[in-house]
Amino acid sequence: MNSEASVGPVYDALLVVGFGGPEHRDDVIPFLENVLRGRNVPRERMLEVAEHYYHFGGVSPINSQVRELIAVLTPALQAKGIGLPIYWGNRNWHPMLADTVQEMTNNGIKRALAIVLSAYSSYSGCRQYREDLIRAREAVGPQAPEIDKLRVFYNHPDFIESNASRVLAALDQVPAERRNELHLAFTAHSIPTVVANQSDYAAQLHETCRLVAERVGVSPERWDLVYQSRSGRPSDPWLDPDIVDHLKTLPAKGIRDVIVHPIGFLSDHMEVLYDLDDEAKHACESLGLNMVRSATVGTHPQFVEMFVDLVAERLGLSAERKAVGQFEPSHDVCPLDCCPAPSRPAARPTF
Repeated sequence: MNSEASVGPVYDALLVVGFGGPEHRDDVIPFLENVLRGRNVPRERMLEVAEHYYHFGGVSPINSQVRELIAVLTPALQAKGIGLPIYWGNRNWHPMLADTVQEMTNNGIKRALAIVLSAYSSYSGCRQYREDLIRAREAVGPQAPEIDKLRVFYNHPDFIESNASRVLAALDQVPAERRNELHLAFTAHSIPTVVANQSDYAAQLHETCRLVAERVGVSPERWDLVYQSRSGRPSDPWLDPDIVDHLKTLPAKGIRDVIVHPIGFLSDHMEVLYDLDDEAKHACESLGLNMVRSATVGTHPQFVEMFVDLVAERLGLSAERKAVGQFEPSHDVCPLDCCPAPSRPAARPTF
């Protein structure tokens, strides 16, 4: 990874970098062992999470959703005159990142631009992916292509608009006469507070939530940012409140309808399916709440257009670095102290 920004870089490929997920029941344990390698997570916890996957046949939808994204991103880029080939590599499951970098090397790729499927800054959402890219290049050797990373995009206007569109579609599912009293719960993956305190993760999430809520006309007192999918030791503090704990507080406030929007996730993968569509949904049923879970951005046209815009920006085809709200566009090249690794092995915050 370059330590300095390049002026007018010439790229000959794009590399989509994902988290990865099992596609067969037999993949589940090897996948989770990859996720947790070097982490201080008891095997009992890993087996507990494995049951979440078995509940859905051992298949995470995340890989198929990346394929869908690439399928719509390719013609969208071509329509703007960007004909770069798109490669795809994952952190934790096939296609593995090192294998993909080897394929790129074999194909003569010299410099690639990485589209990391993570909108926010944190160790696991940004720096760890950069470390993964470095390791993949080292595994291939000196002929491996240089790889630069797109900036995080939590405040890109198309990201805000695509999330707002999903929330508006969910609002339409609430009876019109009750929409002024509904509650909007934005959810994101919890991370250890010691890790959160060393990054802009929570601040960026709050900004995205604020912008989306403002866009859809939900006043500040009617929305909250809450967290889900906590793992690790119970004694370690993580970002809270948990989504289920939060839902339990709503009936006493006279709330009958709640929209749950997974703003911290880009696609409806396992944690969204299990933690929201299963656990949170059951909690709402027991509480007498009408819950509507809005979709993640997935392949929303404006989300796809955002990637086209960000690629054009780095190719020098667009002079405008788009961002909305109170923060400037994020840096293209992360400083050395950006999103530092936790001081001790911690649970990876995404399964």
